Amino acid sequence: GYMAAKKHLEINPDHPIVKTLKEKSDADKNDKSVKDLCLLLFETSLLASGFSLEDPTSHANRIHRMIKLGLGIDDDDSSNAGESDAAASASEEMPPLEGDDDASRMEEVD
Repeated sequence: GYMAAKKHLEINPDHPIVKTLKEKSDADKNDKSVKDLCLLLFETSLLASGFSLEDPTSHANRIHRMIKLGLGIDDDDSSNAGESDAAASASEEMPPLEGDDDASRMEEVD
């Protein structure tokens, strides 16, 4: 069989996006928007590299939250925006930000 090269995620620590995310994370470790942005950055990298997402609904919910944040729409207004109950409950099922041992480990992708 063919040997497939192992995939690597390279992060440029000098990139303005990475620097700003680091600064915001250092300022508030529990900032949900920073975590959403980091996950969006990672998931977008996966998609751009040809991988599929395990949970595309969570990805879509993160995008919607970031759009609302950018537009200055409160989460309280989301019930009036036609968001389904399933999507609303899925967006509330975020894992804990602190003390999550799995968050510091990278998933190995073959």
